[in-house]
Formats: sequence, structure tokens, C-alpha cells
Amino acid sequence: MPHSLETCLLCKCWYSLLWNSLLPELLLILCARHCLFLLKSLALNLSARPSAIGHTSPLPILLYEDYQQTADWLLSQTQHRPKVAIICGSGLGMLADALKCQDSFKYADIPGFPQSTVQGHAGKLVFGDLKGKTCVCMQGRFHMYEGHSLCKVTFPIRVFKLLGVETVIVTNAAGSLNDTYHCGDIMIIKDHINFPGFAGLNPLNGPNEERFGPRFPPMSGIYDKHLRQMAFDICKTMGFAQFVQEGVYCMVGGPNFESIAEAGLLHKLGVDAVGMSTAPEVVVAGHCGMRVFGLSLITNKVVKSYEDTESVNHESVLEVSKMRSETLQTLVTELVSRMDINNNTA
Repeated sequence: MPHSLETCLLCKCWYSLLWNSLLPELLLILCARHCLFLLKSLALNLSARPSAIGHTSPLPILLYEDYQQTADWLLSQTQHRPKVAIICGSGLGMLADALKCQDSFKYADIPGFPQSTVQGHAGKLVFGDLKGKTCVCMQGRFHMYEGHSLCKVTFPIRVFKLLGVETVIVTNAAGSLNDTYHCGDIMIIKDHINFPGFAGLNPLNGPNEERFGPRFPPMSGIYDKHLRQMAFDICKTMGFAQFVQEGVYCMVGGPNFESIAEAGLLHKLGVDAVGMSTAPEVVVAGHCGMRVFGLSLITNKVVKSYEDTESVNHESVLEVSKMRSETLQTLVTELVSRMDINNNTA
């Protein structure tokens, strides 16, 4: 039975004795000691509870040494020294297939690495060469809705920084809010809206680690203008510019898809595509001084009308990803190969 002033016989006796003896000072001391006991008991109970994945405290903090430990382990396991990191969204893990001379590691085998639980995310870190550039590719990312804290969602980005990565390419599957977009279109991300960040859910919360970046990093121009233009040029050369767009990506928490009212709000805010990832990784990459290029594959039209009978599910998202896999692989491969043009040395 939990300890309380009402049920504890000893407390009752002391209470009666002190009250009858008119010693309020001692009574106050007893009450204070009793409250301290309860607080200690509560703390012990909380620490003994099994925590959900990624949620060991309201604000989990990772130290610089935690990232360094993982980076050191990876450097000891492979001879590859990547300059480019590629993060694959839902169903886009085939981007790693283009890498040559691969070293592959399951997330479960990498010290400190979170685990991906979403269908379409293989959960592997692949090192290799792509058109003469050494790259590391994440086949599967981490999401808030899986229960990961934001410092775990973005954990690989800081590890990549310590590996020597200078450019991060992020990809995702997204729903379209722009009426001119079609399923299968590729949207080059020119900016983002980080909705969880408005609510205080930011991967940079907590003590700032100056070895990674400044306390207040700017986010204007975070998606590299030169890389965006280079991607457009590649699309024209390769003959698929007709289904390539440029727009604003918005991150929401998920895992549910947007309600009609939410979709209407995002549309009025000027959002072109919406998804459940990317923004936290980009924020941390920017904080680390890394260049960022982002792609959204439009896998569905977001329902914005109560009369609309269409619906969306994760399986249909994966189907569209499969349909455009070869095109995306071509675009990313060519982009990486040209990164030494226009002073954009990777």
C-alpha cells in the first residue's frame, strides 16, 4: 500500500501528539519530511518504469561524445570517407543500389543508432562510391510518430558531420496540396515549414553544442540554390523536366494523414507538399554548416474537399515510389557527379 498521511499509523500518532501538544513548528517539519518522502518515492517509480522508445525524459540530451562514439565505430568498420549523405524516404531505398563497392550495416548493429519500424524503410546504412564521389546512404529514416525523440530522429546527421560529410541530400514521399501537381511529380524543395517547431519541438532544443554550430542558426536559404538549379538543368538534359516542380514542403507530426480542415489550412499557407519528416534533419544539417538539397516525390493528392471520395494509404505511397524509382536514381546520381561544377565541390 502506498505511504500516505491518512493510512500511516505512525504519522497519525505523531499528528495527534503534536496537535495536542500545540507544537505547530514540529508538525510543519513532519509534513515537510513526509512530502520529501513522497517525492523521492515518485522519482524512484518513474525511473523504474520501462520507457517508450526514444522517450527516456521530456527532453533527452545526447552529448558530443555519443555522436563521436558512433562515428568512430563506423570509421573503424569501413575505408569509405563520405562527403555526401543521402537520406531515402518511404519506398526510395533503391537510391542506395547505385553505390559501388558497398559496405552495408544494419541499424541494429551500429552503436547508438535508432531503429526504423516503418514499411518501406530497410534500416540499413550503406557506404559506397557514386560517380567518383564517396557517399553514405540511409535506407530508411526515423520519425517522431515512431516514438523517437527529435535528437534521435536527427542523430545520423551529426554523425555524418563527424564522418566528414559536407552535403546532405534528403528525399521523401509527400502529398500534394498544389492543384497543378500530379502523382509521380518530383518536387525540388526550395523551403519548408516545420510545424512541430512552432509547438517547441525542435531538434536544437537543450544546451547548444558549439562544436556543431551556433545557438541561433539561420534557416533562410537553407536549401542550396546552386544545387537546385543544377537539378533543374539535369532534368532538362535527361528529358523529364515536364514532371519536375519546385515548391514549399511542410512537415506535420503524423502518423495520421491530414484532415480536410488541416489540408485547407496548409493550402492557404502556401504549402505545396506535406509529409511527416525531413524538416528536423534539415534544421540540424544547417546547424552543422552542411549544404542541403531536398526532393519530394508526390505520391498522392491531399484530400481538401468534403465531397472528394479519394483516400490515401501507405501502400499506395509505396507504389508511386516504385514507379519513379529509376528517374529519382538518375537525378540523384547525376547531381552527385556534377557537384564539383560552379564551385560546388562536394
